[in-house]
Amino acid sequence: MGNAKEVEKLVYKIFLKHGMSSNHSKISAKAIINAELIGAPSHGLARLKMYCDRINKKLINPKPKIKIKKISSSISHVDANNSIGFVAGEVGIKQAIKNAKKTGIGLVGIKNSGHYGLSGYYAEQAVKKNLIAFCFTNAPPAIAPFGARKSLFGTNPVCFGTPTSNKIPFIFDSSVSIINRGKIRVAARNKKKIPEGVALDKYGKPTTDALKALAGVQLPIAGFRGSGFAWMVDILSGVLTGGNHGGKVKDPFDDFSGPQNIGHLFFVLKPNLFIGNYSQRIKENIKRIKRLPKIKGVKEILYPGENKFRRHKKNLKRNIIISKNIRKDIEILNAK
Repeated sequence: MGNAKEVEKLVYKIFLKHGMSSNHSKISAKAIINAELIGAPSHGLARLKMYCDRINKKLINPKPKIKIKKISSSISHVDANNSIGFVAGEVGIKQAIKNAKKTGIGLVGIKNSGHYGLSGYYAEQAVKKNLIAFCFTNAPPAIAPFGARKSLFGTNPVCFGTPTSNKIPFIFDSSVSIINRGKIRVAARNKKKIPEGVALDKYGKPTTDALKALAGVQLPIAGFRGSGFAWMVDILSGVLTGGNHGGKVKDPFDDFSGPQNIGHLFFVLKPNLFIGNYSQRIKENIKRIKRLPKIKGVKEILYPGENKFRRHKKNLKRNIIISKNIRKDIEILNAK
């Protein structure tokens, strides 16, 4: 369909057609194409139709009046007014960065938002400003709390980012499910199987059928520990911020009974709060780990974010590969 700039321009145009402002369309298109470029298509163009459907059904507000309440010089609370999640995330991380630059610490809670894509995208914005970042967001039910038969927690990602001594940021962004829900949705749409051991059907039996997995339960990483992480993120991004929580976040693809009211939490801080030589220490930390003896078949020990950076750089020079189903969606959305 074209290179990143061409496809981003097309997505921008589609959001404009759906009533979003030029600035908000630009923010959203950029975030979607970033997901494609770093090799996370499940969070990219595959979700474009869903966002547009929710705008059409008045469940995403294309012209939100976002309010930022100052709690202190370091802390802000954002009411996103049911904006598309990309815009809420952009407003929130910029406010957290501003607070951190001023006081050393920036804490921002966001309510009345929607799915905002990849947490690492926001962490990276803070890291580029030489700040450390933690990002949390909750999501629709997908994982059963440990010991329960019914899904309730989302795949609630845990995300951490820090500047390094080179141009490649350290970005750890992981859902607490073995694979993210977006990958299962893409598999279902393309009629492909999912890996063994990642999901159960609605009867509690292991399945590789993507549709049965979506109707059933996803399995968390590390058993009860993964369930604990999911619960922690639900508290931090839902209970704490005023967003929906405890299984109340609506599925953006299947539940059109109301806005999602997802909550996000950004915690950003200066790396030199305690010591003045953080840059040297993180350089030493990474170098020490990279020098460890490697197991057979491993050429290099990579830190989180390196592979993503390389994929982004490589994919910028290529055309974005789009499946027939998604291409058809885009053509229909663009024709309206």
